[in-house]
Amino acid sequence: MAREGIGMQPQQMQTPPENQANLAIWWRLMRPHTLTASFVPVLLGTFLALPYGGINISLFLAMLAASLLIQAATNMINEYYDFKRGLDTAESVGIGGAIVRHGVSAATVLRIALFFFALALLLGVYICYESSWWLALVGIICMLTGYLYTGGPFPIAYTPFGELVSGLFMGLVIILISFYIQTLMLTDESVLLSIPISILIGAILMANNIRDREGDRDNGRRTLAILVGHKRAVRILAAMFIVAYLWVAAIAAAGMERPWILLVLLSIPKAIKACRGFDERFASSPSLMMPAMQATAQTNTLFGLLLCAGLLINFWFY
Repeated sequence: MAREGIGMQPQQMQTPPENQANLAIWWRLMRPHTLTASFVPVLLGTFLALPYGGINISLFLAMLAASLLIQAATNMINEYYDFKRGLDTAESVGIGGAIVRHGVSAATVLRIALFFFALALLLGVYICYESSWWLALVGIICMLTGYLYTGGPFPIAYTPFGELVSGLFMGLVIILISFYIQTLMLTDESVLLSIPISILIGAILMANNIRDREGDRDNGRRTLAILVGHKRAVRILAAMFIVAYLWVAAIAAAGMERPWILLVLLSIPKAIKACRGFDERFASSPSLMMPAMQATAQTNTLFGLLLCAGLLINFWFY
């Protein structure tokens, strides 16, 4: 018989199955597959700052952690209010499911979300101390927007403006804050290069709303996808991809950045896959559109990482 470690019983050598299940539930509650929408903007804003001096790693990590916490909290508040309003059921497609499938208390989900906001606020104090206290106002507006996205009497998610708001706050604002805390300034380049990522973050929400169009309509939402219909919504999604790529190409053609930023073009196959996955044949079957939604999120991630790679090559070799 194999010998166990000294003073350790066999059952102590591995995490109990029920604990593993609980950890998996809490991990899914954060919807980790969406968190790259926070990681990529912080990374891009930081890489844009490379030519302006050294990178403050502690500020980068604080900004990254705060952004991830705010998004995770927003995801939890989304789940909480969708449950409270009866939108989420055990049969719903693509939700975290901690409340309706795994019996987690709705109040517990809300408390964790508010705790995450509190942690982000503490990190924000450090960021402001090291840069500018004006950022405190911006950070509070970002957290309030995260709450009001599905919370409050007039949730943003129930309107046609969800894509615009998510792209603005999760893209443009996060990128510019990440750049500003490293350089204490803003530049035309930082603003212009934040726009395609902002568009692609909005595209992630558009993909989500295309998938959920019928269910959202039945529950009183009036998203852009509902207002224009499935076919036009997919066309808008495709247009968002096209504009993002043409925007970067125009910046390179104008000589504002060296052509290495055109590495983003390598992500085009993912964008094509996303658009094709929303074929009208799948319009009434949300589960069949899940791969297309995932491809949309992957497009944003790959596009952002390739853009960062291009900026890094420009910095190293020019």
